[in-house]
Amino acid sequence: MSAPAVEISVDPGTGVWSTDGLPMLYVPRHFLMGLLRTTYEALGASLAEQRLYAAGYDAAFRWCGMEAAHLGLAGMDVFHFYMKRLSQRGWGLFDGAGIDPETGTGVVTLRHSAFVADAGVGAGGKRCGFCAGWAPGALMWVGHTQGRAWNLTGYESRCAAEGHAACELVVTQTGGTAGNMAATSMAK
Repeated sequence: MSAPAVEISVDPGTGVWSTDGLPMLYVPRHFLMGLLRTTYEALGASLAEQRLYAAGYDAAFRWCGMEAAHLGLAGMDVFHFYMKRLSQRGWGLFDGAGIDPETGTGVVTLRHSAFVADAGVGAGGKRCGFCAGWAPGALMWVGHTQGRAWNLTGYESRCAAEGHAACELVVTQTGGTAGNMAATSMAK
């Protein structure tokens, strides 16, 4: 096993971990997966997915803005750096090469998903819906900063837990405002 590809700084006075200037938490995967399972049980699958999608969308939008300012990145470079950082932090290996930079739509491929690892390959069902809002949120930030009228949403179209070689997260344009959860939630 190799060392982490992300630099981790620890504030000696507070114990706060950070990467690229952003505070981070380092928790065991089983803790997070258990938290997600209890959230689904408490809220029911439909409401849990709605809430977690919105939270992930918002977090991705915010992350892109903070990282762009901190690292001096712009446009699709921010999106691809986001995919890289997700991969480096143990969520799985994200590949955003299937996204069209002119429309913000396309497919993100996810291999070695932490969600599939928790459930087990062949467990059945789509297991990576938790991260379905991450790419649209990041891409909405790109579109927003480039003055594009993108209104994006996302969903998991296939999952390795169903026996596929990889998970696919599809990003599409939406005709309404449902895809723009980040701007809505940030305004509150």
